[in-house]
Amino acid sequence: MRYSKRILSSQKGFVLVVAVLACAILFALTMLVINLSTSDLRISSKLVGEKKALTSAEAGLHRVIQNFSGDPNAALADGTPYDTWITVDSTNDAASGYKIYRPQVPTTGPIFIPMTGYSIGGGQTWGQKRFTVEVEGRNTAYDTKVEIQTAVGYGPVEISTMYQ
Repeated sequence: MRYSKRILSSQKGFVLVVAVLACAILFALTMLVINLSTSDLRISSKLVGEKKALTSAEAGLHRVIQNFSGDPNAALADGTPYDTWITVDSTNDAASGYKIYRPQVPTTGPIFIPMTGYSIGGGQTWGQKRFTVEVEGRNTAYDTKVEIQTAVGYGPVEISTMYQ
């Protein structure tokens, strides 16, 4: 009988080890489920922030297109300065804004683009002067930013002497 009691006493320890392992496995599964569900929330909120930043950058791009004066050293035609953060809608979303960087003469490609059918005669050629512009949209609530790099044309300008 003593021999069978030793077996029973060693089985009690084994059950405790199995119970601890089962609890550890359930805890690991619980942590996995929590991590997966919160990562979906993080991804969704990042996408919302990126959409808000993109919308802000597009608002800045529209302002450049509507008000570009052709002089990169002056402000936009509506008085908007370059290199300054501007809030898109301070009443509804004060965290979203954009910054229009000073337009630059492009380092690659043509500076002047001829416009066909726009010449007055007498050997004059008319076209557009091209500038590269970068607009950055940002949302500070979601800590996201989007940069749009594009080119804008200003004209018509007489390019027959400048184009050669």
